[in-house]
Amino acid sequence: MVATQSRPAPEKTRSSDRDPSLTRDRVERAVLPYVRWIVIALLVLASVVPFYYMLLLSVRSIQDLLLDPGNLAINPVDISVDAYKQVLSSTSNGGQGFLTLIRNSLLVALGTVVITLAVSIPGAYAVSRLVFKGRRQISALFLGVYLFPSVVVAVPLFVIFARVGLRGSLVGLAIVYVAQTIPVAVYMLRGYFDTIPTSLEEAALLDGCSRFGVIRRVSLPLAMPSIMATALYVCMIAWNEFLFALLFLVQDRDRWTVSLGLAQLSGSIEVPTTVLMAGSVVLTLPIIALFFLTERFLVEGLSAGAEKG
Repeated sequence: MVATQSRPAPEKTRSSDRDPSLTRDRVERAVLPYVRWIVIALLVLASVVPFYYMLLLSVRSIQDLLLDPGNLAINPVDISVDAYKQVLSSTSNGGQGFLTLIRNSLLVALGTVVITLAVSIPGAYAVSRLVFKGRRQISALFLGVYLFPSVVVAVPLFVIFARVGLRGSLVGLAIVYVAQTIPVAVYMLRGYFDTIPTSLEEAALLDGCSRFGVIRRVSLPLAMPSIMATALYVCMIAWNEFLFALLFLVQDRDRWTVSLGLAQLSGSIEVPTTVLMAGSVVLTLPIIALFFLTERFLVEGLSAGAEKG
């Protein structure tokens, strides 16, 4: 009789060997929440601290700043608004005339937004809804035009506008901004129009609406978040742009935009740092306020344009 050889009992497998995902899942659950908040805190600090220091320098006296430039705290009784008075006062009174520059920037930015939306909304709707030859190529062309470097076309535009008499005018500057922003506006709005179900528009057509009526009563109300987001984006481009403002407006200070005025402050050794920081705050605050007022529309417009429904 042959003796059977006993086999060793199998070792008890550990839970981590049996299912490694359990250990990884536990680690992720334990670590990732803290990592997320640490990253958020670092990003907030990177954004808030420079602006806070800029705001702090703008309300300190120049003597206090020279004695202790690294101080991040200030006594409320030591707050001074002299720098803002100098920035906002007219040049005839010895100031920097930023109220005039802000007015010019507002006129150019609002004009750019209105004209860009008036052209981009029907253009984006046509690319999204109408079927015609070269439709896909046109969509790629709009994005390609926006990615084209501005500095390459700066000199030709300068020569053309000088010959037609638009150099040195806010109208000519707004035309350049409109030409720059229409491609990206069409690209953004087309992505949102693609998410609107065509069945809604077809139902409106069956009810007797014309194509224009469908756009006005159905498509535009549904696309309002994207329109607001696009308007904010275009406004920020027109408000902060510097290159073309320098080329077209440098000879006439009364027509400068606020970005051009700030660059003039930063390039002068006679301007105190406090005045430069006050000008930076004046340039930044309107965009920050506009962003927070329209934040909901901006988030909805950018996120919904990336979804296909």
